[in-house]
Amino acid sequence: QVQLVESGGGSVQAGGSLRLSCAASGHTMSSYVMGWFRQAPGKERDFVAAINWSGGTKDYTDFVKGRFTISRDNVKNTVYLQMNSLKPEDTAVYYCVADQRWRIGVWEYWGQGTQVTVSS
Repeated sequence: QVQLVESGGGSVQAGGSLRLSCAASGHTMSSYVMGWFRQAPGKERDFVAAINWSGGTKDYTDFVKGRFTISRDNVKNTVYLQMNSLKPEDTAVYYCVADQRWRIGVWEYWGQGTQVTVSS
């Protein structure tokens, strides 16, 4: 079992920045692909970004490319999502995810989520 705990959410004005963190416990994080999803009010949960086991390969949804950066620290068992140039459309609950497989479209472990609110 892997436990994921997100932090770093909050309220920010458009154009601002936030850094989300996700602390993993219960298993060595380096064995897992890590990622982020988000769910806006009334919408489906959408993929945001993913990073492979070593951090050498990253995937992003088109909407956040150039603004968000995913990274990981396997010593600290933590994955990060640096969000810059935030837009009101980025308002959502952000979820940290983990799975041992890469690019299969299914994620075994999910965190509880952290709220991000961007005001115009």
